[in-house]
Order: sequence, then structure tokens, then C-alpha cells
Amino acid sequence: MPRSNHLAPAVFDWPIRVYYEDTDAGGVVYHANYLAFLERSRTEWLRALGHEQDELRARQGILFAVRRLTLDYRAPARLNDRLLARSRLTRLGGATLEFAQGVIRETDQVCCCEGSVQVACIDATSLRPRRLPDDLMSQFKPLLSGPAEPAP
Repeated sequence: MPRSNHLAPAVFDWPIRVYYEDTDAGGVVYHANYLAFLERSRTEWLRALGHEQDELRARQGILFAVRRLTLDYRAPARLNDRLLARSRLTRLGGATLEFAQGVIRETDQVCCCEGSVQVACIDATSLRPRRLPDDLMSQFKPLLSGPAEPAP
């Protein structure tokens, strides 16, 4: 049974610690690792709403897949930095969700990267687009926070 929306506010932050494995030879977070940080934030946002992705597949026959993303890198994150991977639902379509996302360095609130991610709901068997189930749609609608804005 899904939990109430108050557990996933309109702006959802997920804490991340930068480990050695996240960095390049210069001790800076490798650019592709930001994608994993943002994925974790969206997954934890969904979890805060009471949904596990494996259960959605088993019970409703759906998966979520990234359809499109754009990212702008603003400032480096480094080994041992504490980050917040931020997610905000900005658009809800019949089979899509769009998020404004960013990674913010917690100590000084500097935005390390920001962008938008469109996620498609797809059928778990055919991997074709599928409308969001009504229960998810009604749960997501109150969390819409409008068009994307730059992160802090």
C-alpha cells in the first residue's frame, strides 16, 4: 500500500557522499557518476511514495526508463563531499514524468550539475510506452511544481 505524499515533498533531496570510486584521477567526480546520483534520487523519491520498482513490475507490469536528459555541469564535486541529489517533478504526461534535477554540494549550496530528465512508463513485457496507472497518476499530480528552474 503506498504511503502518503507528505513523505515525498515537491522538492526531494537524497544525500550522497562522494567516495573514491566516484572520482577520476584528479579526485573530481567523474561526469557519468552524476547520472547514477540522479537515478538514486528518483528511485528514492518513488520509494518515499511507497513504491518499489520491482513491485511495480510484478504487480502492475510497468517499468520506468529514461527517455531524454540534458545536464549542465556547473562546479566540481570532490572526494568526501556531501551532496544532495535533488529531484522535482515538473511535468506529468500520459506515459511520462519530467523532473528538474540537480546535484548540490551540501556545505556551500553550490550547484554542481543541473538538468532535466524525462522518464517513460513502459510495459515490462513489450518495453513499449504505456499509460501511467491511475493510482500513480493521482499520487503524482499533487507533487507537480511547475516548469524547471535553475537549482540554487
